[in-house]
Amino acid sequence: MTDILYPKATAVWLVDNTGLTFEQIAAFCGLHPLEVKGIADGEVARDIRGADPIGNGQLTREELAKAEADSTYRLKAEISRHAELLKTTKKAPRYTPVSRRQDRPDAIAWFVRNHPEVTDAQISKLLGTTKATIESVRNRSHWNTANIKPVDPVTLGLVGQLELDAVVKKAADKKSKELAKNGGATLQPAGEAEAPVEAEDNAWQADEPDTGRRAEPTVEDVFGRSDD
Repeated sequence: MTDILYPKATAVWLVDNTGLTFEQIAAFCGLHPLEVKGIADGEVARDIRGADPIGNGQLTREELAKAEADSTYRLKAEISRHAELLKTTKKAPRYTPVSRRQDRPDAIAWFVRNHPEVTDAQISKLLGTTKATIESVRNRSHWNTANIKPVDPVTLGLVGQLELDAVVKKAADKKSKELAKNGGATLQPAGEAEAPVEAEDNAWQADEPDTGRRAEPTVEDVFGRSDD
């Protein structure tokens, strides 16, 4: 039998508007006959409004008339177009074009630096990468670490802005709930909050040579101090 939409609401309508037996209604709606009897007695589904199966395309008048004329007949449901629309479809794994795959480590580095609250599972699903790759970028063991620079995945064209915002918001909400559950946490001053980001920036530049200016040598440094 085809599963119908709103079985209890449909049973309510059939009880109120047809001469079908409890067994016929139960078989059509996938309920127990005693449950249908409870609906008729007002003990079950008291606050549920009836749903017309003829109006929503799950039952024809001819089929209903046939069942009312023969108490042993079992109704056959029509395939409703509404049921097709309500079916949940499983998303296919995200496909990343070959030309964009080399950009994923940069996007991973961006998440590691800017949104540590986003989990590896979320990053993996969003970018179509593996947890092993994420871990190698995080601990700088990736084969191309020297060339990895944190870049916004939206700029790279790997995800859309709305999709990225949704993932970040979800991760932030989860983190807030965890902090609240563990006793909460106070906000850091602006200067302290920015320090970890600066430190992380330095980590990505660890391999670059030191170009800082040094103090100019003095005359004494070159020729030594002469005594009078």
